[in-house]
Amino acid sequence: MANGSRQAAWEFFGTELKRRREEAGFTQSDLGSRVFVSGGYIGQFEQAIRKPQLDVAQRIDEVLQTGGFFERLWRKLIKEQAYADHFAHVAELERLATEICEYAPTVVPGLLQTAVYARAIYLASNPLAADEYIEEMVRLRMDRTQLLKDATRPVYWAVLHEAALRIPVGGPAAMARQLDHIAAMMRERKVMVQVFPFSAGAHPAMGKMMTLMEFDDAPPTVYTEAVLSGNLLDDPAVVKRSQAHYDLLRAAALSPEASLALIESVAEDYRRCASTT
Repeated sequence: MANGSRQAAWEFFGTELKRRREEAGFTQSDLGSRVFVSGGYIGQFEQAIRKPQLDVAQRIDEVLQTGGFFERLWRKLIKEQAYADHFAHVAELERLATEICEYAPTVVPGLLQTAVYARAIYLASNPLAADEYIEEMVRLRMDRTQLLKDATRPVYWAVLHEAALRIPVGGPAAMARQLDHIAAMMRERKVMVQVFPFSAGAHPAMGKMMTLMEFDDAPPTVYTEAVLSGNLLDDPAVVKRSQAHYDLLRAAALSPEASLALIESVAEDYRRCASTT
């Protein structure tokens, strides 16, 4: 399903939600309180600004007594979406976020990746996949990176563990280009990046990827990811604790200036290595 027709389908979801809510005599706040989200969330679902998670669609069916209509429609739309189930909602929220803070323990975050780096990642995960599949995945990843090039881009802050700089994904030449790209984004003041050095030792998020997102009109969220799975959480206590962990990471990381110098130095090391092979 193309992006335009998929958006139209989500708009149909929202239109039906509004129609059936009004038929049941509920305001947006009434329905929101019964399915454990805010009335503002219900309004955003109806306008196809945000997509509900599965458990919310199921509770809407229960409250409005729609016989599983919204769950079935949700599953069909999610099945035909571009991203894996565990990440699809995160990709939607990225476009709505006013601030995105990421911690990456071993891999450069998707929003900072070059096409060559992304291709190497997908090939490592799918060594027998057809070229068409790999190129489609790379295209989708590059589509996401446009977010940081838009005039209305969110504030973006990343803490990269030094390991993410030192693992030669795609080989020395690819890593040199990847690190050059990050350095250029930093110099253009499109992103803030800090490096957490090996010398800093232990930290609260050992080995755990983490993405914090803030919004103008919705509670902040935290997303963590494991192998073929992910958790998107908006429980205030969990988000607050995750933010505290992120603050500790930033405090122990190199300054942005020192981080830029290290990134450029490692890129030069990769270039020298590439020139001798």
